[in-house]
Amino acid sequence: MRIFWDDLNSSDWSERLDQGGSVALQQCWDYGQVAQAQGAAPRRARMVDDGSEIAVAQVLDRYGLRLINRGPVWLRPLGSAAKRRVLRALACGPTVATPEDPVPGFGLMPLLTGRCHAVWDLRPSPEGLRAGLERKWAGRLAAAGRAGVQVARGGRDTLDHLIREETAQGRRLRYRSLPPDFPRRLPPAARRVWHWRQDGEIGAAMAFVLYGSAATYQTGWAGPLARRCGVHQVMLWQAALALRDEGVRWLDLGTVDTEAAPGLARFKLGTGAELRQLGATAWVLPGWRGRERQSQED
Repeated sequence: MRIFWDDLNSSDWSERLDQGGSVALQQCWDYGQVAQAQGAAPRRARMVDDGSEIAVAQVLDRYGLRLINRGPVWLRPLGSAAKRRVLRALACGPTVATPEDPVPGFGLMPLLTGRCHAVWDLRPSPEGLRAGLERKWAGRLAAAGRAGVQVARGGRDTLDHLIREETAQGRRLRYRSLPPDFPRRLPPAARRVWHWRQDGEIGAAMAFVLYGSAATYQTGWAGPLARRCGVHQVMLWQAALALRDEGVRWLDLGTVDTEAAPGLARFKLGTGAELRQLGATAWVLPGWRGRERQSQED
């Protein structure tokens, strides 16, 4: 196996992610650029075996620790042994990885159990997507529509408002995710923001990040009235249809935790999204042969 570093441009990288069906925001080019602006050193690896590309991986080096978050992206079907070989070949120093799918076996020492994510397949027709909604979710969407709830695309003012509210909400509820202002650090073309207004004031908002044929529901906030009116059902539905029209095939709705946030879990899964189990976060032991071959190709 040979490893080639940083020999792809952003377009080539996006093509590989689409080829591998990746929905991982952490593997997209813009995520690496934002991380670089915050002090990390992104490296992008391309793995070739027997003349065929088998995987790509964005690796973030921060203070000497290598992080592979929701990667590598597999470009062809591989067994667990082959996946371990790839991960261990990338471990040219202290390395922690969270594979997109479980990779058991020797060489990966689990540190945290794998999270579950809800991924919404937007490829069906709008009628097909509506038919896939859970009954209560669809009922709230219909009721909000009959009540005249309307949402619209927002701009920088909406994003700034959303970041302020999400920051306050995170402190109040004591949860942490990506920095709330992450969408603001992205190129404008990579983000979509939606809002709902009541008497001219923003009462709810959502932000999404686009990358290739995938998108991620980055953050959302709703005031008490918006929650009672089912605004977020309308907003997520309209945003999903708009993203679909832009060519997005997969919408990652984020982590599902039925114990810590059961209401949010029901909201995400009510769309008909598939529940995907990520691999455990693991300490990766170096594969010495892969390491030696990599250094020759570096």
